[in-house]
Amino acid sequence: MTTRLAVALMAAVLLLYIAVTAQLAYLMLTSGTPVAIAMGAVLVVIPIVAAWGLIRELWFGVRAERVGRRLQAEGGLPEDEVATHPSGRVVREDADALFGDYRDQVQQHPDDWRAWYRLGLVYDAAGDRKRARQAIRRSLTLEASDRPAS
Repeated sequence: MTTRLAVALMAAVLLLYIAVTAQLAYLMLTSGTPVAIAMGAVLVVIPIVAAWGLIRELWFGVRAERVGRRLQAEGGLPEDEVATHPSGRVVREDADALFGDYRDQVQQHPDDWRAWYRLGLVYDAAGDRKRARQAIRRSLTLEASDRPAS
């Protein structure tokens, strides 16, 4: 729940930033001076890019959570126990030790969205966010083609 709260807070702050930037852009565009108009035109792009990024990340989170719930309902989430530090962070060495098994599952079944999702979870536990996101994105792509028709 704290993750959702953090995401909501960041989204709210970003929306405030977008609103303030858009207002500043409008003021500059209507000022009448060429430099301010040029700066205002550039400022129009910033809220558009920020909004696109926010929507893209929120949509990724929603889809990843949905697929995670599907995998959990199937009983397919990893049950491996790893040690954690007092802060709650996973002991990286424990996560690294599990990595080989999950990587092998993906190599054996490259079209299995479940294997890719589990690999993404292990990457995330090991602190490799970039590869975790790549594996989860691959899982989402494969799962979409595997999803039963509604």
